[in-house]
Amino acid sequence: MIKLKKISIILLISSIFSVANIALNSPKSLGQEETEPTEETVLEEVEETPSLTAVQWYNKGVDQIDVGNYQAAIEAFTESIKLNKSDADSYYNRGYSYLLLEQFEEAINDYDQAIELNAEFAYAYGNRCYAYYQLKNHEQAIEDCSQAIELEANYADFYIYLGNAKDDLKMHEAAILAYNQAIALSENNPKAYYNRALAYNRLGKSLQAVEDYTKALQLNPNFADAYHNRGVTRFKLEEREKAIADLEKAAELFQAQGNTNNAQHAINTLQQLQTEESL
Repeated sequence: MIKLKKISIILLISSIFSVANIALNSPKSLGQEETEPTEETVLEEVEETPSLTAVQWYNKGVDQIDVGNYQAAIEAFTESIKLNKSDADSYYNRGYSYLLLEQFEEAINDYDQAIELNAEFAYAYGNRCYAYYQLKNHEQAIEDCSQAIELEANYADFYIYLGNAKDDLKMHEAAILAYNQAIALSENNPKAYYNRALAYNRLGKSLQAVEDYTKALQLNPNFADAYHNRGVTRFKLEEREKAIADLEKAAELFQAQGNTNNAQHAINTLQQLQTEESL
């Protein structure tokens, strides 16, 4: 993993979970050679605490992202920005850290700065789309996703973000078109099939939804949400035994993944469906 220069992207699932993925860019160079200290300067260097450069603070921030210390990353990127206010990547990665801390307004402010410095920063538009989505500003999310796609048309996840925002606005057919594009670009992306299944569910197209949940599970056998939703959908299709098996598998996976709340929800759903069946 390259630690010196990093581009971080949030990937969005229209479900209980959101997934973070980190893409890498080229390393940042310190721009200077290290020299061996002379005998006379060794003591002085030990006594003094040298000031870090903007690049060194930046790299320190990236290291903090690597270990999951996002508050420390924010502090390091802030120091880097103080020394170099024209580095779009510092604003971008500080914004990413804010996103993971769910400080969405602060993240948007940083992406605003990154985009002002680099108007073609596709991933900044993509992450700002995510932040707006979390704040339920779906119209602005759609605008940013569309801009990200215009700048980077072959990145499948941008279409997933766009689809999620449209789906929440009840633009289900338009959402499906966005997911179709994501699948055309990345046919082994389980998030795209899962989210398209959600849109099909909302349109009452249960057969298509089951097909997409099944494809998502082929690609990710531990996708507990997909088992849960496929189970509910199969019950609507009167496939009772398959529905029960899916919900039991969902509860098992949620429990194994440490998600006891969702495990209990799956059990409750199973009990509810069984009660309705007996009425």
